[in-house]
Amino acid sequence: MRPAIVTITIHSDQTYDATIALNVEAILADIGPLHEDTNDSPNAATYNELRKLPPAELRTRIDAFGVALLNGINIIFDGERSQPDIVAADVPDVGDAAFQRITRIRLAGRIPRNTQQMVWSYAANFGSSAVRVGRAGEPIIQSAFLGPGEVSEPFPIGKPLELRSTGQIAADYVGIGYTHIVPKGLDHILFVLGIFLLSVAWRPLLYQVTAFTIAHTITLGLSLYGIISLPAGIVEPLIAASIVYVGIENILTPQLKPWRVFIVFGFGLLHGMGFAGVLTEIGLPQDEFLNALISFNIGVELGQLTVIGAAYLIIGHWFRNRPWYRQAVIIPGSAAIALIGAYWTIERILL
Repeated sequence: MRPAIVTITIHSDQTYDATIALNVEAILADIGPLHEDTNDSPNAATYNELRKLPPAELRTRIDAFGVALLNGINIIFDGERSQPDIVAADVPDVGDAAFQRITRIRLAGRIPRNTQQMVWSYAANFGSSAVRVGRAGEPIIQSAFLGPGEVSEPFPIGKPLELRSTGQIAADYVGIGYTHIVPKGLDHILFVLGIFLLSVAWRPLLYQVTAFTIAHTITLGLSLYGIISLPAGIVEPLIAASIVYVGIENILTPQLKPWRVFIVFGFGLLHGMGFAGVLTEIGLPQDEFLNALISFNIGVELGQLTVIGAAYLIIGHWFRNRPWYRQAVIIPGSAAIALIGAYWTIERILL
């Protein structure tokens, strides 16, 4: 479940328009942020039926749901909630049902005179949102990444927008990177746990995590610069397959082998392309591109270290030297990780 990407443009004639790129079928099916995957929801069947609708029929559903949709969108000027109109809904053709169909809904409304600031929020049951605000004809874009139901800091619109500081941008993207691992990145969490299980000693763990970080940083940067590109239909099943490999290797290999670091590096290249899909949708500020990219990777690394630290405190610290640790923890834990990864691999290939 990706965040809605919201672009709000302020015009000099006291009007604004807002384009929201979102998974509208998930909202229509009442699948909220509690579910990492739409298949985990009791409303999955409704969602899958909506995914099969041609664009014209889905637009009819959107029109019928319009009031409820607008009630979940809060654009507030100096404390006064705007009442925008839905002026367009661009629904793509039916594609690969394993991936989200991103609909773009365009809103338009008026801004009260002498307005100084604007606040955005998105209904909690709609999920997360990444909002970008700019004035027509001006190059500066201000942005914020918000969790479900969170309210943005005020965007000053009564005067030309000012560039956010390097530190503010860094803090934003560290947060985005961290939350992409904890709690949203279950596939990445399982991969990191698979790395952890075979050896809980800090030095080999550090080698593997460092190799993984360097690798995903390389492909993330190359993907965002447009140098390399692989479709999600290839990348996502391969990421799931990497989880299977790590789990199976843990079962078959009683101790860490020298080649494990190189394997982890190779899989890190794949995971970096997966991260690129998120950042491509959210966007990176062109004037702070490298800062945002590095900050996102720092957030990802902090998320990985959180997973490893929690696993160490819960399992490794207490049980790693017990004679039954491999039989009671490594093998069943790795088997569970491999089975989940296998399920995802098949699901991402076939659905």
